[in-house]
Amino acid sequence: MTERRTVYLRPMTADDTAKIVAWRNRDFVRRNFIYQELFTEEGHREWIRTQVEPGHVVQFVICLSDGREIGSVYFRDIDRAAGTAEYGIFIGEEDALGCGYGTAAAHLALAYAFDELGLDRVFLRFLSDNIGARISYERAGFRLTDRRETVSTMQGEREVRFMETDRSIWKAQAESRGSGKGDGDE
Repeated sequence: MTERRTVYLRPMTADDTAKIVAWRNRDFVRRNFIYQELFTEEGHREWIRTQVEPGHVVQFVICLSDGREIGSVYFRDIDRAAGTAEYGIFIGEEDALGCGYGTAAAHLALAYAFDELGLDRVFLRFLSDNIGARISYERAGFRLTDRRETVSTMQGEREVRFMETDRSIWKAQAESRGSGKGDGDE
């Protein structure tokens, strides 16, 4: 993908395994994931082999315009027949949190989902006490649904909320931002 403002996405490769595992295992990242077990390089290579290579997952590394890599964004459980996928993101560099990079990455990722993958709807799940994530998702164009679940995490029982956006809503929001692609940072 091409660079847009302060953030660009590049496809994740097997060479990114050590970096992805290190980011994903940081406490400030793990505590905001539903699945909180430690990742291993072997497990990540298996993810690439069984999920990325067959096209069930598309994953990118989030890069700043100076080339610094700060996290990852992905679509999982891609169902091309139904036109749906689940969105996920994590910022693995603590000093990059709260800077708008996640929202900018989401704009780029959603442009890819709707324009390149041809999806019609993208949804996500997040732990309801992760307020920063919710704000970023809303800025990216996701809207809360009524769906809720409860999960057991290392911190105890926590509520999971669902958000989604679809092609027509997202395109209208992108046009109102003036870009037509939904890119940029906020």
